[in-house]
Amino acid sequence: MDGVLVQGFNQVLYWVSWGLLLFSLFAFIDAAIRREDAYRAADKQSKPFWLVILGIAAAVNFFMGILDFLPIIGLIATIVYIVDVRPALRQISGGRNWPRGRGSSSDGPYGPFNGR
Repeated sequence: MDGVLVQGFNQVLYWVSWGLLLFSLFAFIDAAIRREDAYRAADKQSKPFWLVILGIAAAVNFFMGILDFLPIIGLIATIVYIVDVRPALRQISGGRNWPRGRGSSSDGPYGPFNGR
């Protein structure tokens, strides 16, 4: 019975570790596609700063187990980016998911469609 519990616990840790890695990679990719000037406009740390921090967090999550100390620090950094920095960057770039701050879907090649 104890072997089954240990095996189940190890399996849960395995999937949690993969989830944290994917979470860190998502944050890293999101930080990479955002414009550099959006970081300055949002008064957040620079884009290279966040790329280094989130890249290290993803690498630590990949190479170390969840029960170590460093992945927890990486998780905290990733949460700070997702909860604080990402919404500020999205607000600066018009709330769109894409990095170039494109307008609405009714925009034509030269700006908004007026219908005149």
